[in-house]
Amino acid sequence: MMSPMLLAADADLPEPVAGGWQLVLAAVAGIAVIVVTITWVKLHPFLALILGGATVGMVAGESIPTVLESFTKGFGSTAAGVGILIALGAMFAKLLADSGGADEIVDTIVGHASPRMLPWAMALVGAIIGLPMFFEIGLVLLMPVIYLVARRSGIGLIPIGIPALAGLSAMHGFVPPHPGPLVAIDALGADLGLTLALGVAVAIPTIIVAGPLFGTLAGKWVPLDAPHTFDADPADGPTSRRPGFGVTMATVLLPVVLMLGKAIAEIAISDDGNPIRQVLDVLGTPLIALLVAVIVAMVNFGRGSGMDRDTISTCVGSALPPIAGILLIVSAGGGFKQVLVDTGIGTLLADWASAANISVILLGWVLAALIRVATGSATVATITASSLMLGLVDGLSSGQVSLVVLAIGAGSVFLSHVNDAGFWLVKEYFGMSVGQTFKTWSAMETILSVTGLIVVSALGVVI
Repeated sequence: MMSPMLLAADADLPEPVAGGWQLVLAAVAGIAVIVVTITWVKLHPFLALILGGATVGMVAGESIPTVLESFTKGFGSTAAGVGILIALGAMFAKLLADSGGADEIVDTIVGHASPRMLPWAMALVGAIIGLPMFFEIGLVLLMPVIYLVARRSGIGLIPIGIPALAGLSAMHGFVPPHPGPLVAIDALGADLGLTLALGVAVAIPTIIVAGPLFGTLAGKWVPLDAPHTFDADPADGPTSRRPGFGVTMATVLLPVVLMLGKAIAEIAISDDGNPIRQVLDVLGTPLIALLVAVIVAMVNFGRGSGMDRDTISTCVGSALPPIAGILLIVSAGGGFKQVLVDTGIGTLLADWASAANISVILLGWVLAALIRVATGSATVATITASSLMLGLVDGLSSGQVSLVVLAIGAGSVFLSHVNDAGFWLVKEYFGMSVGQTFKTWSAMETILSVTGLIVVSALGVVI
């Protein structure tokens, strides 16, 4: 009997509208349009995904009105399902940063670490800060702390900075409510609470290997001293006081606990009518969990740091404009996915994977890694790879689908190089040459990706 992780096509998927080779050509042409327009034409990924979806539909033989209908359907459903969660996550992160809560987490953890344990402490800080925050925001927030800790400890910039970057990047790739994991969860129909739990389980060993362990080695390859860019203590902020460490951590972990509670209740309580399960089901719904977290953060972070109502309102509102681009990209990715679904490409790929006996986990990682290297965007890689994997997850258990999501997430962070904005952000903040950035940041991302695949594959043997 074939392993459930080696999939065949599902009979409920749409029948292909064209022959096999035409569908293959359509998929290749669509991905090529996305890659070329992003990397060479320098088109915004939002527009590139629209053009890619149109290319897939037309090459597959669909009429333009049909392609437009498919694309707008996918765009709308993704904006409704994923866009709201990204917006709520951005509001939460903004409150955490502006209140000084993020600084409280950093100072408390780093302040209690011995010099020998500082790289491990920085990995923990990066993971916690990366849980609610986008990578770029977390990096900007942590750089003053990385400089300060590296300078005071005398350990060096790379052994202190790489673990923090590993923590940020792992959360970005593996753990919702970050855009990439949310898109894959929505596309493949994975359980969010279970994926979150498995994502944390995958992230921990992955961060250890790519963070403190690799950071110590990379520090010998690229010895750098921290610059004096930030001379003042980064803890000094505009608010009159900070929320306490315990309150801050409890608020940060609240949505995680609520979503995990729902996943545990579904396993432990079989009776759907049980009042406890019904309450946990409602509170653990991603939209409700994040909405509750934002409201609690407005009290604990906002009022707790001395903000008045107008300041809290301004803080929450200012979180939305910076994420407008990512919302459009993610929603356009949903449109691209729907075009792939309606043309029947998923059925074709499922048949091919079944005949070739290829592990669905490995295939998801390879597709995401190739698109990541080509486009430089982890989000675009996740969107495209999860769209191509649709026909291969039918019949899998909930845990197995979550592992496919995590494999795609691992592939999406593979080998950050010169076409990735994060590459240049790290290069400039750390004051490195291009070669040094490859030896440190690019190598760290690759180790993170490969280690993630290994851990996910190991879990796949058990689940």
